Amino acid sequence: MRLNLLFIVLLSTSFGLQAQAAHKPKSADKKGVASYYHEKFEGRKTATGEVFDNDKFTAASNKLKLGTYVKVTNLSNGNIAYVRINDRMAPTNHRLIDLASVAADMLDYIENGVAKVKVEVVNEMEGKMGILAESNIHRIIKNEL
Repeated sequence: MRLNLLFIVLLSTSFGLQAQAAHKPKSADKKGVASYYHEKFEGRKTATGEVFDNDKFTAASNKLKLGTYVKVTNLSNGNIAYVRINDRMAPTNHRLIDLASVAADMLDYIENGVAKVKVEVVNEMEGKMGILAESNIHRIIKNEL
């Protein structure tokens, strides 16, 4: 019952967010390859000075400004995850984004290691609401297992 209620709240919230995003210029969208952080980075400092946690919806990118909220869509299955950019990748890394494993799991590409994705910059409110919703869903699923 609780999961159904959360789904309804998430669904109704997403309709409002889609209406807000309808006037966003599409030129900000980027397509590329996403990877995810290895667990060896757990507890290390990120470029923003935060301590990295694979259970938080954050990501690294060399193409996006630190603090930017983005919606990441797995192009092979349509799954989405919202994350905040808080780190940089090695300069030799040619991938578009490197996600915390919790976000990669939501996008369902943990087994493959990488996925082709679309990354859309979103406003702070949409990003925070998306992260809050998916954090609650993740917590519920984790507690049910």
